[in-house]
Amino acid sequence: MNATQTGLLAGLVLGLAATQGFTAFLVTLALGIIGLVAGRVLDGELDLGELFGKGRDK
Repeated sequence: MNATQTGLLAGLVLGLAATQGFTAFLVTLALGIIGLVAGRVLDGELDLGELFGKGRDK
């Protein structure tokens, strides 16, 4: 299991543990996405500098 999968799993588990009621699905989905992005950054598959325009040379 790589860091992307671990991050996604951790986000989903934390989301389930932190929620109750009607909004459980949305909170779990949001935390899962955050975990997925964090895992991809740790794996080096996603460069946040490219997404936010950091490092643009003129």
